[in-house]
Parts: sequence; structure tokens; C-alpha cells
Amino acid sequence: MQGSQNKEESIVDFFKIKNVSPMLLVSQDKPFDDENYIYELKLDGIRCIAYLDTHTSLRNKKNKELLPLYPELSNIHKQARERCVLDGELVVLNTDGSPNFQLLQKRSLLTDSLKIELESQKHRVHFVAYDILQVGDEDLTDMKLMKRKEYLASMIKENDAISISRFIERQGIELFNLTTKLNLEGIVAKAKDSKYELGKRSKNWIKIKNYVDEDLLICGILLDEKGNIKDLVLGQLENKTLIYRGKVFLHISKEEQKIILSYARSHKISRPLFDNLSKDIVWIEPKLVCTIEYMNKTDDGNMRQPVFKALRDDK
Repeated sequence: MQGSQNKEESIVDFFKIKNVSPMLLVSQDKPFDDENYIYELKLDGIRCIAYLDTHTSLRNKKNKELLPLYPELSNIHKQARERCVLDGELVVLNTDGSPNFQLLQKRSLLTDSLKIELESQKHRVHFVAYDILQVGDEDLTDMKLMKRKEYLASMIKENDAISISRFIERQGIELFNLTTKLNLEGIVAKAKDSKYELGKRSKNWIKIKNYVDEDLLICGILLDEKGNIKDLVLGQLENKTLIYRGKVFLHISKEEQKIILSYARSHKISRPLFDNLSKDIVWIEPKLVCTIEYMNKTDDGNMRQPVFKALRDDK
């Protein structure tokens, strides 16, 4: 009886506290075929838990409410046949249907309500659901994945704001090769019998990517003669030791440059964080996190063709 009561309290928390921590994935280099797995596209977007009841609430991995940034999604709760909690991805789609992370990231940096409204009309954000954690008062997290997929398909009426992620069975290698050909991010393999493990990184969910993403710390900046950012100096904590990971500049937007420069002005430090680098580096407290995308690592451990992807406000 006590166990049943605790479970009911946990269910209520999904909606009242809205603190679901999403299940995480492990990385793997090579695709595989396995009849015990399904395969989905790895979407280049922002992970999001959607609470659909009498209204819509969207939360990122830090439990920040995202709906003010993406008002075009305010009515997706009307597409659910019953109140439910969904796990999915926020994406902006190009005309060919491929995700455009840069446009999505631009939206995430806006603070002016008028600009947000204009962008919501110009570059609409879409929610793609790939799992369901709760329906009504029923907790589905202990249910096997394929059963949860059945619930998801029956629960959501798709429209131009919300859709359900498609999947295939067995043919992981073929799907991955297709993403390579179409220059997409990669695939996700999920064990058919996997339960939803809240907040855990599970080997039952595997991401296989064409490009490598890493979250690194911004440790310093190099400025040009006009005071604009020329390079970011990157680092990473390994066993509580900060190590140098190289520099990057490509694809840093003007909005992100403003944020970084503002942070640098108020968090400048005098001592170099790494040796044998330029004396012109402005060193800053290494707390800003950014995602860097690169092809692979060179033999000496450097990133090959690194590109700045986004600042992370959820880490």
C-alpha cells in the first residue's frame, strides 16, 4: 500500500513540480544491425520535456521553462488526446526537412518579446516527440519502449507544430549511411525492451554520429584590432584538471559574441590558464560552456575542422 502511495506521489510530481530529468544516451562510433533495436534519426535540436495538460509547458535539461522563447508551441497540448508527459526535441526545419541548429540557437538567445514573435513567424520551431513518460495518472517509465511507442502513436494528433519521431527496425547501418549521404547528424539506436531510466545514461540508448560534439569550457579570448573576437581558447576538465583543447572561431554568431564579451569583461582573470600560448589572450573564469562540432581527432589529439556550434545555458 505504501509503495502504491509513493508511486502516486511520483506521478503527481511529473505535472506539479515538472522536474523530469531525461534519459541520456551513450556514444558509439560505428552503426550496427540488430533485430532487438529500433533506429531513429538523431535530430540536431534542443532536448525538451513537454508537459501537456490544460496548457503547454516545455522544460530543457536544466528544467528551464522554454515556452516564452517558442510561443508558436503554446497550443500543442490541444494535440494530445489526454494529459501526458513527452520526451522530444525542439527543431527548426529547413525547406528540405533537415534540422537547422543555427536558426534554433539564434531563437534561444533572444530576450525581446517583439523579436521573439517576429522570429516565431519567420522560423517556426517544431516539437518532435520520441517517447512518452506518463498518460493521465499512469506512469509509463517502467514499460518497455515498444509499448510506450504504441501509447505515443495513439496519444498525439500531429500538426505543423508537433509530430512523432519515425523509426525503423534492424537496418541501423543502412539508415546511418543515408544520414551520411544527406549530411545529417546521425542516428539513435534504442533497445526495444528498454525502460525509461530517468536522468540516467543508459547503454540501451546509443547515439552514432557523423560529427562529434563536445561540450568545452571557454577559458580565454583573442581579440582583433577592433575588439571583436578572433578566437576562443577552449579547455576541458579531466580528473579535476583543466587541459587545453585548442581554439575555435567559425560560426560564432554576433549575439553569442556579445554574451561572451560581456562575460569576459566581468570575469577576467590575470593568470594564464595554459602555458606556451599567446600573451595577447584575455583569460576568463572557465565557467561558460559551449558545444564544439568537429570531424574527428588528429593523431596528436587536436580537433579536426572544429566549428563553434552553440553556447550552452543548460550546463
